[in-house]
Amino acid sequence: MLVTYDPTWPDRFESIAADLRARGDADWIIEHIGSTAIPGMRAKPIIDLAIRVADLDDLEAHRPALEAAGWRQGSAVRTHPVLVLEIDGVRAAIAHFFVAVEWDAVHQRLLRDWLRTHPEDADRYSHAKCDAVAAAARGRSTYNAAKTPVIQEIVDRARAAQGLPSVPVYDK
Repeated sequence: MLVTYDPTWPDRFESIAADLRARGDADWIIEHIGSTAIPGMRAKPIIDLAIRVADLDDLEAHRPALEAAGWRQGSAVRTHPVLVLEIDGVRAAIAHFFVAVEWDAVHQRLLRDWLRTHPEDADRYSHAKCDAVAAAARGRSTYNAAKTPVIQEIVDRARAAQGLPSVPVYDK
C-alpha cells in the first residue's frame, strides 16, 4: 500500500543507518534510496538503504551482529545481498549491500538521484507505482514487475547521462 510522503522518513533513515553502522562497520557508507528518499513521493512506508561494503566478506563478518538486532535474509533480489528488518511483524527497512567496486553504478542510487532532479520523471514514476498497485490488486502482475518498464526507461536515461550502459533493473 502506498502512503503520502512522510517528512519523518529521512529521520527514520538516519536512525536505522546509525544502528547499522554501530552493529556493522562505522566506516560503511549508507545512503537512503527508494521512494521514501524522494521528497513528496507516495511510497510504501519501508526505508530502503544502500550500504557500501568493502567486499562480501565484510558483510559476512558483521552478519551475526545484524541478525542479533533483527535483520534477516528476506528478499528475492538476486543481484546483491539484502537484509530485511521487521518491527512488530511489519517490514520497516530493507538494507541492500553493494561491494565498493559496484557502488558508482548502482542503479538504485542513480534512480534516486535522477528522480530528485527530474520532477517530470518523478511524477511519471509515481503514476507508474499507483498503476502497479492496481495491477497487483487485480492479479495481473506483481507490484515490482508492473513498475519495472518505467524504472528501466528512467534508469537507462540516468545511466546514459553518466556514460554507463543499460543494465536490467528487474532482479527478482
